[in-house]
Amino acid sequence: MPKIRRSMHGHWSSGVVFVLAATGSAVGLGNLWRFPYLVGESGGGAFVLIYLLCILLVGTPIMIAEVMLGRRGRRSPINSLRVIAREEGLSPNWQLLGWMGVVAGFMILSFYSVVGGWTLFYSVEALQGAFSGISGNQAGQVFAGLVDSAWLVVGWHTAFILILFVIVAAGVRKGLQRAVTILMPMLFALLVLLVLHGMTTGGFAATVQFMFKPDFSVVDATTVLTALGQAFFTLSLGMGAIMVYGAYLPSSTSIPGTTAWIVGMDTLTAIIAGLAIFPIVFAANMEPAQGTSLVFITLPVVFGEIPFGFVLGVMFFALLTLAAVTSGISLLEPAVAYITEVSRLRRAWAAAAVTAAIWLMGVAAGLSLNIWSDVRLLPFMDQGIFDMLEFISSNILLPLGGLLTAVFVAWCMTRKTVLSELDLHSHGQTYKIWLFATRYIAPTAVILVFLHSIGLF
Repeated sequence: MPKIRRSMHGHWSSGVVFVLAATGSAVGLGNLWRFPYLVGESGGGAFVLIYLLCILLVGTPIMIAEVMLGRRGRRSPINSLRVIAREEGLSPNWQLLGWMGVVAGFMILSFYSVVGGWTLFYSVEALQGAFSGISGNQAGQVFAGLVDSAWLVVGWHTAFILILFVIVAAGVRKGLQRAVTILMPMLFALLVLLVLHGMTTGGFAATVQFMFKPDFSVVDATTVLTALGQAFFTLSLGMGAIMVYGAYLPSSTSIPGTTAWIVGMDTLTAIIAGLAIFPIVFAANMEPAQGTSLVFITLPVVFGEIPFGFVLGVMFFALLTLAAVTSGISLLEPAVAYITEVSRLRRAWAAAAVTAAIWLMGVAAGLSLNIWSDVRLLPFMDQGIFDMLEFISSNILLPLGGLLTAVFVAWCMTRKTVLSELDLHSHGQTYKIWLFATRYIAPTAVILVFLHSIGLF
């Protein structure tokens, strides 16, 4: 039997709440625009099939491992790894894996909160009817005016980070749980409404063909690696968020079962996002594979021209903001949990300290887009602060964290411990499949993604 522990931070009231929270962590801005345009660039339905296979063989096994470590340790990622390593008779240096996740989450939130501020800005602009009759040049000027203004970037970044602070400072039940049980249903409802509207446009049939008709002629090694990378990063793996959420999971809840729900809901959200966004784009004869400009330049023009564009614009940017907030709180939580555990600070003060540090780094990231555009913190990297934070966290820390998680759980922990947490029979097919995927398939795939992301493969 596993050791009976309780988290000092509290627990989710049920497995359903954990699914909502972890799905909220996984569903972010990447789901709402990056996945759909990758589909268009990488073979349509062929990319979707490869992506789903990668989710199944790489993302799911590692997520099960992260949730298991969190629930076993019942602490922040750093202290969970320290406790589990001691119990398993392993080196205490394994706690560095926890540090890696917390640092990665810290760095990601520093620049992610800047983009979250953009979604808040555009939500307010949409509410004020700023997109009515706007031209492409004018929409480009609005976005450039936002990014080029130090005051606007820092101001909206500050507003976004304050929202995260208020939620996280309130604790697991009153803050995190209350937020996800309200925000996630709102997010899904907005997505469904946008899809229903998309069905009334002339672009829905083109969207279905665009997303689900396989074109294997354009599939190559890069396509597969892109799908692998998207599958890994979309699930919030390697950044401590899933592990710390797992620490609050009730002991009676099935880890494999809840993980399957999270993976399914995250994947479904990405697909539904494409079905919501691209009918609008196709109906307006716009180019879908535009990345950031699609969201902040092209769509405002479309919303300014189409019937019910005001309502749709408000809904869409509210959707982006909700997705950014639910992901943001999961990135803030690991560091706050650790500070609470190792200091005498109350949770609100720990949240304030971590938020202030992330806010400062976010200010630097935001200013690197305008008045500090020439600043380089690392002489061997010709990248501004924003791009540097994104590259180090996304291309180095996250893959390395996922790889080490798979190695620690599948190669270092005893079978007895793993089975007691996963509640699986040692000779069952489910356990054998998971163990094989975690030991061999997932590490190999993550190594390939890592080499590809740094330009060595």
